[in-house]
Amino acid sequence: MSKMNQMPIEKCVAINDNNPAITYATDKCMQCGMCATTCNQQIGIRNYYDLNKTGGDAICIHCGQCTVSCPFGVIKEVDDTERVRQALLQPGKTVVVSTSPAVRAALGEEFGMEMGSFVEGKMVALLRKLGFNYVFDTDFAADLTIMEEASELVERITKGHKPLPMFTSCCPAWVKFAEYFYPQLLPNLSSAKSPISMIGPMIKTYFAAKANIDPADIVHVALTPCTAKKFEILRPELNDGIKAAGHPELADTDIVITTREVARWAKEAGIDFPSLEDDTYDRLLGESTGAGVIFGNTGGVMEAALRTAYKLITGQDAPAALFALEAVRGFEGIKEATLNIGGMDINVAVIYGTQNARNFIDKMADSPKQYHFIEVMTCPGGCIGGGGQPINLRMNKDKLKEARAKALYRSDESKTLRASYENPEIKAIYADFLGKPLSEKSEELLHTTYTDRSKDLGE
Repeated sequence: MSKMNQMPIEKCVAINDNNPAITYATDKCMQCGMCATTCNQQIGIRNYYDLNKTGGDAICIHCGQCTVSCPFGVIKEVDDTERVRQALLQPGKTVVVSTSPAVRAALGEEFGMEMGSFVEGKMVALLRKLGFNYVFDTDFAADLTIMEEASELVERITKGHKPLPMFTSCCPAWVKFAEYFYPQLLPNLSSAKSPISMIGPMIKTYFAAKANIDPADIVHVALTPCTAKKFEILRPELNDGIKAAGHPELADTDIVITTREVARWAKEAGIDFPSLEDDTYDRLLGESTGAGVIFGNTGGVMEAALRTAYKLITGQDAPAALFALEAVRGFEGIKEATLNIGGMDINVAVIYGTQNARNFIDKMADSPKQYHFIEVMTCPGGCIGGGGQPINLRMNKDKLKEARAKALYRSDESKTLRASYENPEIKAIYADFLGKPLSEKSEELLHTTYTDRSKDLGE
């Protein structure tokens, strides 16, 4: 059992000292209760376990919403930028960074830019200026995730070899929530890894081979809107790439830093972010489609997957309606829709907030309706509202989410390629390395398993 770092529990969330994502300065806590309210009402954690039964260990899914809700900056993300700086100073190391979709719709806010500014090019330029050797796009891996996840969904629907509904598995906080509170649903989670946990093994295998670099000499840093990724990369079952390369003691993704962390780093370095000239990603793992970029929005994974599922089921390109699927967009906590694909009615649901997920799952258990595909994101609005995103208590949170979401949807609309199966780099990685979705190689490197953690709740 780890030592717990907390103020009176009725006022504040409980946080273990060894939490890899969240840290808590208890001596500065004003006991306003905002973090506890968020954890109770939005995340659905604190009211559903008893510290007396866990032996004093806090139950945490690392979503970081307590950091966003704390008005005094008492609760913060664990800052890992110094680890990245040290890696950049190590001789012989190739330090690679991959960037998540939602970061580019929020990073500009830290430098006084208008909310919702789409700063992809400046973000890439900043990362090169900070010293990274290669800058790759996690949107590429979002496309890769869709190829695997949509293929898995189609197999579940057409072959019935795994249970329905299939739940998305991209959000590590949701996955851990399910492991704690709904272990009976773990077979329903897609076995596809999250985009970050897919690009990691592709960097340590495919890229390493193409670039003729020893995988052990690559340090992969993920830039994300998400504090829960700091926990996700510690899961040993997600290190298949580096294991395949003969280094089971290492990781596929070595360090996670958030939008806030890279912004602080840039300010400390004296970089004038708004004046940076746009730069572009390195090729091989840098091309993405519109489907990849909307992963950052609630409903985005669902919409992206359905574009590809339509192609897999019918053999035809997805219709225009699937490129602006309003039924799964917007900021309702729970949304439902029915789509006819290839003569089949596909029932889907999109949820953000794990308390909303709890409510939906409990209701679903008593419903005769057969759902086929359910997206769950923990943070409000999806990754755009992630626990590592910029905090500005003066901004209207709803307007902020809307502005960030619109930035990602505009990016999708501006792209020539908007379905994951159209991505030329995705086609190349399957042709050169993986074979096809759900192949033996894909299963080895891009799929995972889950752990029943319900015993950690105590009796």
